[in-house]
Amino acid sequence: MEPPKGFLATLWNFICFLPYFIGLLLLGTIKGIVFCPLICLIMTIGNSSIILGLLPFHGYWTCYSIVRTKLLGPFLKLIICVFLPVVLILWVVVGIVGSIIGGILYGFLSPIFATFDAVGEGKTNVFIHCFYDGTWSTIKRSFTVIRDFKDVCFHSYISFMEDLRLKGPSNGKYYDIRFLYLLPALIAAMLGFMVDFPMISLIALCKSPYMLFKGWHRLFHDLIGREGPFLETICVPFAGLAILLWPLAVVGAVLGSMVSSIFLGAYAGVVVYQESSFWFGLCYIVASLSIYDEYSNDVLDMPEGSCFARPHYRRNKKESISNASLFSKSDSFNKPRPPARIDSLTNTRIDLKPIELLEGLFKECHRQGEKMVYEGLITPKDIEDAKSNKGSRVVSIGLPAYCLLQPLFHSVKANKSGILLSDNTEITATNRPKDAFFDWFLNPFLILKEQIKAENLSEEEEDYLGKLVLLCGDPERLKTSNIGSPPESERKQAELDALARRLQGITKSVSRYPTFRRHFEELVNTLSEDLSKKNNGSSSLGTGAQQVQISKSIIARIISNKSFKRNTSCNMFDQESQSVTARDIESA
Repeated sequence: MEPPKGFLATLWNFICFLPYFIGLLLLGTIKGIVFCPLICLIMTIGNSSIILGLLPFHGYWTCYSIVRTKLLGPFLKLIICVFLPVVLILWVVVGIVGSIIGGILYGFLSPIFATFDAVGEGKTNVFIHCFYDGTWSTIKRSFTVIRDFKDVCFHSYISFMEDLRLKGPSNGKYYDIRFLYLLPALIAAMLGFMVDFPMISLIALCKSPYMLFKGWHRLFHDLIGREGPFLETICVPFAGLAILLWPLAVVGAVLGSMVSSIFLGAYAGVVVYQESSFWFGLCYIVASLSIYDEYSNDVLDMPEGSCFARPHYRRNKKESISNASLFSKSDSFNKPRPPARIDSLTNTRIDLKPIELLEGLFKECHRQGEKMVYEGLITPKDIEDAKSNKGSRVVSIGLPAYCLLQPLFHSVKANKSGILLSDNTEITATNRPKDAFFDWFLNPFLILKEQIKAENLSEEEEDYLGKLVLLCGDPERLKTSNIGSPPESERKQAELDALARRLQGITKSVSRYPTFRRHFEELVNTLSEDLSKKNNGSSSLGTGAQQVQISKSIIARIISNKSFKRNTSCNMFDQESQSVTARDIESA
């Protein structure tokens, strides 16, 4: 749909749009008011039950992991264990209050957005969907949020604690408390809070009118002129909603700045402790105001620089710059970048959400997993371990790592500077989405791609590396499986082993993402069904219910008899599965 041209045309379009928008807003608001209490109740009860139910386990397992870890010294372990009850109490309070606030916002806003989305292009039965969308779907997604929250509190938490417990110090020295600098660090943290909280709050309040009117100016310009993100018809209703809610976004930004100033100021204690100097802590308190001022100018496209001084607060100047970059816009490479508007025209950012990337990853895991099930690389024991609490590193870590390795091979062969996805979309350091997910994980993959490119692997070595990535989490399987001949050079073999371990480590970090566990369970169930079909072959049996029972009994007996072994041939496996099928038919 072409945007209207001329002042009268745009004015008439805006006048016609107002009643249309107001009607949808009223309908969405009514649905939000109706469903907000229910959604808030569901999420509060669900998340609070998870928090309180896992609280004894979190307390015990955290204390156990801290005591067993080799990263921390004895005095630091003692202090952490002493103050652990305070942390757990804060976790309960913050978790429950956050669930209430999140439930209110989600229960009220989700029906409103769904109402506007129901009138988009390509939608049928628009009138019915305006009333129905955002009702039952919001309830179902609230249960999905609870499930993902449970996965984070249990599975991701266990993964973090396992790394803490098993990982040793890199330089052979554990972290411990130096009591000489503990009191100066606490004093510096308090001074940082006393200075940064009022000053940063004042800076945020002074810049909030600029943020408010500049955002309104841009939104009105895009709405009336039908430019920018509101060029598509489906986005037009959201323009009015964004205009109405923009003051709330400004208030949220101010409150976020006030909250972040607490941690930004308290970091002065960390600087004092790390640099063993109270003076550097005072310098950091002054420099933190400049860091925030420059960051806010960067976000609001205001002139660069700051009116505050920025003294060095590290003994090593390079380290000071790297720490300061944590509070500025992240960039993968230390290259001068063009202004924001020029950059947005020359390097359009990819509209790719982390959840979409995870869904694509598990689609590829499903495709590769089916192939490996039929090849025998993934065994019934792997799938059963993945279903149970034991866990299977071959399926949970090895298979996703193998699928992440394929785009790296594809990018190296295509000689691309970024990561080339299966749909030929290239993610680079300049066009990556702004989500923190990509900031965390894109750079390690780019570095890993360059390392693979430097190795100049042959096809046999690529196949060897792929199977090594798949099985290196299970040393016994790695010894007994035929993964191909390793490189003749011991140095190259060690480099491939290091690449495999590094990729598995990155994949393990990705596996802690909130929605990963839910997608992983769906993948395991699908692979289990594929294995069941493989075991059943082409035989057709009685009714559907009998077929399900027979297939389950086949899997159970095959696993219990340990019929899948590396020294068993495919013919022997077929004969055994057919004999078990015959016994099931006779018993039925």
